[in-house]
Amino acid sequence: MKKLRVALIAIATAVPALAISMPSQAAMTPYMENALINVCKAAISNKVHMLNKTTKEYRLKTKTVALKLVCNGEDVISFAESYGADKTAAKLQKSIGSVDITDIAALSKVSVTF
Repeated sequence: MKKLRVALIAIATAVPALAISMPSQAAMTPYMENALINVCKAAISNKVHMLNKTTKEYRLKTKTVALKLVCNGEDVISFAESYGADKTAAKLQKSIGSVDITDIAALSKVSVTF
């Protein structure tokens, strides 16, 4: 009985350690891996229509691809630019959009008299 208890304790402590050490790549399906590789290839092709076709084929949003996809350790926009694909890099950059920040306190003047 004592050996069984020791074995159960050993298993209980080993299972979380094994779960943590498993690689994160194991969760990616071959379909998704193929889709992301094809999007990276389309990004360096410098053909916007090919990039659009590939993202639509795999039902991916261009904004999500631009913000989250990493190709060979670089974000997809930098990756495309490093291969001279300026058109696809511009398309991906444009899909992110732009943000304007306006400091309202700096724009208005308040006159105070005591």
